[in-house]
Amino acid sequence: MPRAALVKKFEEIMSEEKVRVYPLALEAEVIEAMRTIYDPEIPVNIYDLGLIYEVTADQDGFVKIEMTLTSPACPVAGSLPGEVQAKARQVEGVTDAKVELVWDPAWNMDMMSEEAKLELGFF
Repeated sequence: MPRAALVKKFEEIMSEEKVRVYPLALEAEVIEAMRTIYDPEIPVNIYDLGLIYEVTADQDGFVKIEMTLTSPACPVAGSLPGEVQAKARQVEGVTDAKVELVWDPAWNMDMMSEEAKLELGFF
């Protein structure tokens, strides 16, 4: 095969090659992104507040986030899950994100991080 044809074939293969995603690192980056979203009624980010139950990523960059709200009557029930999804999609390496809103287990103050409890004066 002539050199030019080999170079062209190599370039085709490289352009089709997927960027390798490391799920655990991607999950950590998404968690950091969640720490930039704040509950409008409580001056604590939603991750430390305990609203994010689970973040999972696969090797294709798809992220699934399981979250809850402080109550079903939360005033941001209609907007916060969409904000979480949009923020996750902005993380480099994320190809898509899905947010699942769950109510079991129900959120309670024990789910907050120690930092959140300190911020709110619970110690």
